[in-house]
Amino acid sequence: MKITKAIIPVAGWGTRMLPITKAIEKCMLPVGTRPVVDYVVRDCIDAGIKDIYFVVGEQSAQVQNYYRSNIQLNDYLRRQGKEDKLPLVAPIEGVRFHFIVQPAHGKYGTAVPVGLVNDYVEPGESVAVIMGDDFLYNDDGTNEIQRLVEAADEGGAMIGVNIARENVSKYGVLQLDSDGNYQKIVEKPSAEEAPSTLINISKYVLPKAAIEAAVSIPVNPSRGEYEITDVINQYVVAGGSIKVVEAKGEFLDCGSVEGWLYANNRITS
Repeated sequence: MKITKAIIPVAGWGTRMLPITKAIEKCMLPVGTRPVVDYVVRDCIDAGIKDIYFVVGEQSAQVQNYYRSNIQLNDYLRRQGKEDKLPLVAPIEGVRFHFIVQPAHGKYGTAVPVGLVNDYVEPGESVAVIMGDDFLYNDDGTNEIQRLVEAADEGGAMIGVNIARENVSKYGVLQLDSDGNYQKIVEKPSAEEAPSTLINISKYVLPKAAIEAAVSIPVNPSRGEYEITDVINQYVVAGGSIKVVEAKGEFLDCGSVEGWLYANNRITS
């Protein structure tokens, strides 16, 4: 099955990064000379994605501005004899960007933006769901999103990142069956009780059935949020299959000050 659509949720306020995220959207924080979300977008495009659905906040304008043409900037570069810079700011060809607004008041949680895109997903279609404030980096230029979409056959797929066992208590740890398929997530287990050392980083390919379920999934009673992991659990219990792909690249989480600074030291161009 060819995956040609991706959902990238970017509506969060980025409260862990305040006060800078008062003025700069979290996904637009720079890593090198590009916003963090652009690393996600470029990987999606290289993996064959043709339609990207950004789920943005009501206040959002920066993502839209980044991916459209800036006539005034283009004119300035030409006047200054800096035409060689024009390819750096040209709109990306071969992909369509869609912007769906997530209301500021109402349901909250990782399942909400996925459900908002349900009407744009056809029956029998699967789509990538990739969060916009972190990415996987490979020194050799290979693409983890490409591996993800290739792994999604008739069901779905998700990426797991292998970490040291002594650190698993900080994360949601994946429990797999004997065929390497997702069974469930064990939240913050002890090192001794962890079913694996693979953690969930919210990068998925989900079929229409799961996307549709995100519209009506009940609130998670322990967290008070509508969670995409509950959607995946429901899909698997109903007989669906989610293949787990172990990441080869380095996970760079730019949603915290420490992670964002590390990413900028790791990627300097």
